[in-house]
Amino acid sequence: MTNPWRYIPPIQAAGQIQMAIDVWLLEQHRQGLHPPTLRFYTWSPPAISLGYHQRQYPEAWKHLIWQEQPIDLVRRPSGGRAVLHQGDLTYAVITSGLGENRMQAYQAICEFLLQGWQAIGVSLRYGEARRGYIHNPNCFGTATGADLVMVDGTKLIGSAQLRRDGTILQHGSMQLKPDPELFHRVFGGNLKPPTFPHSLEASLSQTVINALLSSARGCFGAEWIVQPLSEAEWEEIHKLCSCNGRTNRTNSYSVTASDDLRA
Repeated sequence: MTNPWRYIPPIQAAGQIQMAIDVWLLEQHRQGLHPPTLRFYTWSPPAISLGYHQRQYPEAWKHLIWQEQPIDLVRRPSGGRAVLHQGDLTYAVITSGLGENRMQAYQAICEFLLQGWQAIGVSLRYGEARRGYIHNPNCFGTATGADLVMVDGTKLIGSAQLRRDGTILQHGSMQLKPDPELFHRVFGGNLKPPTFPHSLEASLSQTVINALLSSARGCFGAEWIVQPLSEAEWEEIHKLCSCNGRTNRTNSYSVTASDDLRA
């Protein structure tokens, strides 16, 4: 049995806009106005996203410059810790009907990630929580049971959820080609970039998207409706943004308290 799902082609935009899109899609689906949705996106300029409840972070993050671009500081609607969005690909799933158990719903959604990456030769498994998780502001500094890691233990995907009335937004960062030098500047630690099969390097991002579209179709029973955002939808999304451009404070958007699974 197949169900209509909307697939929104990849969007490159500022993090504030990307988060507003995710929140808007969640609310539309919660109100019964929009089908389940899958999308992929990238952040331009690069950004550090903070978890909804994350209040402590270095003051220097507000003034970072990389390759003559300011690094945005954006608050996510979901929980968890800081993520550096540079050289990554973000996925977002908006759906419902997966029950009240958050971890079971999380794993049901993550199945398309596990299967899609496996199809292109990359085996993933769930991570294990380690000491220091609570005190580490860096999402990719440690792995938990809500993360997907490679065979060698490298954390590839960190995800988080926002739930409202049984409707779920799950989004996560897939680290494709992160810059170790920038990572060190932001978090002060060393980054081990993921290693992929040589055959994937030329068109890694599109190969990943194609594989995940195929696996999501099987896992979710999705019949894809490929539909970019319309002008009217863009107008509604921009209304969610509470400030325009870069400021000295954290960019955010209109959002109520979150009920999240933290990754």
